[in-house]
Amino acid sequence: METIQCDVAVIGAGTAGLSAYRAARNAGKHVVLIEDGPHGTTCARVGCMPSKLLIAAAEAAHAVREAPGFGVHPGELNIDGKAVMQRVRSERDRFVGFVLENVAAMPAEDKVHGRARFTAPDRLQIGANLEVAAKAVVIATGSSPEIPSGWAAAGPRVISSDAVFEWTDLPRSVAVIGAGVIGLELGQALHRLGVRVVLIARGDSVAQLKDPQVRASAAQALGEEMDIRFRTEVAAIQRAGDGLELRTRGANCGTEERVEQFDYVLVTTGRTPNVSGLGLDHSGLALDEKGVPKFDRHTMQCGESCIFIAGDASAEIPLLPEAADQGRIAGANAASYPGVKRGLRRTPLAITFSEPQIATVGQGYQELLNGREHFAIGAVSFDDQGRSRVMRQNKGLLRVYGEYGSGRFLGAEMVGPRAEHIGHLLAWAHQARMTIDQMLDMPFYHPVVEEGLRTALRDLSKELQKPPPPPKPVPNDCTPGC
Repeated sequence: METIQCDVAVIGAGTAGLSAYRAARNAGKHVVLIEDGPHGTTCARVGCMPSKLLIAAAEAAHAVREAPGFGVHPGELNIDGKAVMQRVRSERDRFVGFVLENVAAMPAEDKVHGRARFTAPDRLQIGANLEVAAKAVVIATGSSPEIPSGWAAAGPRVISSDAVFEWTDLPRSVAVIGAGVIGLELGQALHRLGVRVVLIARGDSVAQLKDPQVRASAAQALGEEMDIRFRTEVAAIQRAGDGLELRTRGANCGTEERVEQFDYVLVTTGRTPNVSGLGLDHSGLALDEKGVPKFDRHTMQCGESCIFIAGDASAEIPLLPEAADQGRIAGANAASYPGVKRGLRRTPLAITFSEPQIATVGQGYQELLNGREHFAIGAVSFDDQGRSRVMRQNKGLLRVYGEYGSGRFLGAEMVGPRAEHIGHLLAWAHQARMTIDQMLDMPFYHPVVEEGLRTALRDLSKELQKPPPPPKPVPNDCTPGC
């Protein structure tokens, strides 16, 4: 058996793996990058980029429909599904091509193709005849979409989001299961492109929102445009001719089943970290209930071992910026192992490209609610916000959270126009540990949507001037013997 000796072995060549590879190589180490599938990253192939291409087409169609509200009458809307999907796929391939060019430019001796599995904490076997011996290893194997086996048994028209971007034409109808980020983005885009869409949500969650008032505002705004059914369960999916029969019922007992026909059922209920088959039983690592190695989120080190983890494989925050940061931290620490340092973990920022857009920044409502300290809340509705009304995008709610005493900005949850831009402003303010007063000292132009942010911050400032509520009661110590 051939053995390759290296300083760092990186398993997986997605966003996290490439980031880890570059960080370790920049540290002057010999790095081997192992990949068993096609190169190109999840983001470029089946994630953020092709989904935004579909959303861009949907926004163009929606603008035509909304034009009469401005007194502009463009005529009958005609959506060419084949042309829409041709552009999505061709531009997607262009983005993938950029990644492939970068991979092709890497030294050939740094790249290994095949499936890796641990035979020891510092040894990997690839296929039958190759072994990689490394001083440190980075697991960056990504994740895969989940489709329950009972649903998948209905055939190939029960799909994940990956399959959408291989369509050559738009279907007539799609049932989307799951009201998370992917379900909302793709469901609304398809709806705007003339596809009959029903979105099924088992609970009342909307994307990443936890604040009940913001979540309710999002549900109302999105529900006014498309058919979203919250608290609805999938009873069965089965083949029906060339399509599928979907049976659903309300979450309450005794609710009658609803039977409908669709061309496809798109399952967007989650993704699973790709850690099975890695031979983790030979790694010596402690695993959590999902089978993912336990790790320090500041160093990405798994226990005290020479193994690090990054990206979707860690099951922490499945977002590209987080994967890139985790990969950089993991790669740098793998290169310097056993000298491990805390890396920069930036302010959490998550954006859903629905309309209205959804953004969460910093500490969320539920996280703050679960904490020991009280916090104040400021809010603004976009219903009557000036620039929002000008654009006829006046829907949504922003809630900002601040700390009593210090006046520090803690976080925000938002649904509304231009949330992707407001979210960035708030993330920068949060990472800079700014106070609400400092944020209000910043310039605000007129007329802009950001004036709504200023209104929310002013509201929060007033709340912080009030006495804080009494401290939360500390639970009694029920330790035996007390």
